[in-house]
Amino acid sequence: MPIYEYRCEACGAPKEAIQRMSDAPLRLCDACGQEALVRLVSKTSFVLKGSGWYATDYKPAPKEAKADAPKEAKAEPAKSEPAKPSSTADATP
Repeated sequence: MPIYEYRCEACGAPKEAIQRMSDAPLRLCDACGQEALVRLVSKTSFVLKGSGWYATDYKPAPKEAKADAPKEAKAEPAKSEPAKPSSTADATP
């Protein structure tokens, strides 16, 4: 169940409550007794770190592996035929 944060608009007192998502928001402030609690929007505490399922299953392949394949193909020198000497002496009349 998520933890919701509240703040009283009357006295400014903070409050945290563990509630179901389907539960109605709290309204009554424990500090001043007024119905002035407002649910706050806060950051989540869910963080993906390390080499867990995300890094192994959904993360794209490293760019280094993709870049290695074209370099190997380009590394081979192009084959060329030796140049034939051109002379007028070889020409037949």
